Amino acid sequence: MTESSATSAGAVTGGVRTLLRAEGAALFLGPTVFYALTDAPWELYALVFFAPDLGLLGYLLGRRIGAIGYNALHTTIGPLLLAIAGVLTAEPLAGAIATIWLAHIGFDRMFGLGLKYATGFRFTHLGRIGKQPDAKPADRATIDPAPKAA
Repeated sequence: MTESSATSAGAVTGGVRTLLRAEGAALFLGPTVFYALTDAPWELYALVFFAPDLGLLGYLLGRRIGAIGYNALHTTIGPLLLAIAGVLTAEPLAGAIATIWLAHIGFDRMFGLGLKYATGFRFTHLGRIGKQPDAKPADRATIDPAPKAA
């Protein structure tokens, strides 16, 4: 399936979409609880939590760059590599930031904000974001083929 057909097909629906959002909630709550148990400062949590959204600035350079920037900061690969680096170097700040970063990714996924396709910000692996546009006049004929009474 090509990217454009995947985005037009609506990606994920029904129970699978609900399960993915529940998984996002778990990814938000788990790291947040773990963060609380580490006694790390909540000021750091507040400061770092929305930092991955800086990837949205890529959209100023176009949809493709925007999707790459957003996705780079909204996959679990980055924070997991950071956590591993923190363990290997015994740097607690790296672990704290990785935990916050994972919580942010879960927060977004919980609300249906998935990884982006290059076709536009609203097209994600969890489905389209926002209100669906009304059908175009040409499309309405196929939706309601019955002629209107004059």
